[in-house]
Amino acid sequence: MPRIDSYQFGEIVVDGKTYRDDVIILPDQVIPSWWRKEGHSLDPADLTEVVKAKPDSFIMGCGAYGALRVPKSTREFLQEKGIKLIDEPTAKAVETYNASRAGNIACGLHLTC
Repeated sequence: MPRIDSYQFGEIVVDGKTYRDDVIILPDQVIPSWWRKEGHSLDPADLTEVVKAKPDSFIMGCGAYGALRVPKSTREFLQEKGIKLIDEPTAKAVETYNASRAGNIACGLHLTC
């Protein structure tokens, strides 16, 4: 499982590699340059790779100030897929992800606002 080494506004380091665009972290890989259908809203269509990975939980880092929103429809979509959603500001999401090293976990991180 990839480990997040550090996060600061606009930048994340995962397993020693620096990313400056939003990322998805799956149990076996990092998907860089993650773009969503709508920049500050999480749509089910944005989660194709996550759903394929079949994680037990999906941790969504909603930005340094929590600007990214998770609509009710996306919450319901994940629930229907049997994926527990944890959404919180990105710094807290990084802490939650690193503390949750056991199990099948995926993480999406919005690195800026």
